Amino acid sequence: MLNVAILGGSGYTGSELLRLLLFHPNVKVTAVTSERSSGSLISDIFPGFRNTDIKFEPLDLKTLAKKADLFFLCLPHKTSQETVAFLHNAGKKVIDLSADYRIRSAKIYEKWYNTPHSYPSLLKKAVYGLPELYRETIRKSPIVANPGCYPMSAILGLAPILRESFVDIDSIIIDSKSGTSGAGRSPSQPFMFCEVNESVKAYAVASHRHTPEIEQELSQVSGKRIKIIFTPHLIPMDRGMLSTIYVRLKKKVNLTGVQKLYRDFYRNEPFVRVMKNGAYPATKNVKGSNFCDLSIFLDKRTAKGQMLIIVSAIDNLIKGASGTAVQNMNIMYGFEETTGLTASPPSP
Repeated sequence: MLNVAILGGSGYTGSELLRLLLFHPNVKVTAVTSERSSGSLISDIFPGFRNTDIKFEPLDLKTLAKKADLFFLCLPHKTSQETVAFLHNAGKKVIDLSADYRIRSAKIYEKWYNTPHSYPSLLKKAVYGLPELYRETIRKSPIVANPGCYPMSAILGLAPILRESFVDIDSIIIDSKSGTSGAGRSPSQPFMFCEVNESVKAYAVASHRHTPEIEQELSQVSGKRIKIIFTPHLIPMDRGMLSTIYVRLKKKVNLTGVQKLYRDFYRNEPFVRVMKNGAYPATKNVKGSNFCDLSIFLDKRTAKGQMLIIVSAIDNLIKGASGTAVQNMNIMYGFEETTGLTASPPSP
């Protein structure tokens, strides 16, 4: 039985992670932290967990290091930097759900997150935790940087075609829409019910912090430097993410051939579903699951050539965060990759 701890367990991502891990047959949750709710039973904050007697505890790393072998970090960026370093030096494995170890360049991290990276040497040891691309390196890594939700939906949508010569890599536009849980659980006026209800708005246009993460991984896949146009939107629902991706093609292609390319690329991936011709991904069909649904369309009417349109749908809290973290854990410890992720109970 693997002993695991969740650091930062009172947010949406932490609570979803706890839900998945409590029902995982190979795992025992030995500690869950929350500075704000320390000393409280988890069921006092999340009544759906009334069958567990686990209490939130403070972030005392010396004490916590003795309680678990693997640590899931659901902490704010910058806070995770030092926490990862401490646990790594203590010989523990870490899956970090913050942004602190996703960006391979300390300079790029500092530019987008407005804070220096204090442990650039550890960035070289961290593996980007996208199983569909880095499964074998995840298996051997002591530090896994779980992807962001927007990057997950975009990278899975684009990876199969980026090595193809018919794609204009300078034309990529990613239009993404997310439910409000993506902003976290801390109270904030822009995410209050009256602010988001019956309204849709773009935000962080040309400046969202997930941009360098998406560009980094797309560049890695293609072997060429890629710059994207990325616009996120906030929509009035709790959870779910839909990305519509536009790519210009350099020559005419056959839609059937492109769909086959996608199916071949993801043929052995348990959580990526390439939909049949004409089917539309929808957030309700992936809610609460670790699936990413993809569909591909071709627009032949544009003046400058064909446009490929890729639509992806994920649950931002599961495939975009906690579900992939559990998938990464399964890979790291040699468990069946789908364990704990195929029939999850309802959210508490």
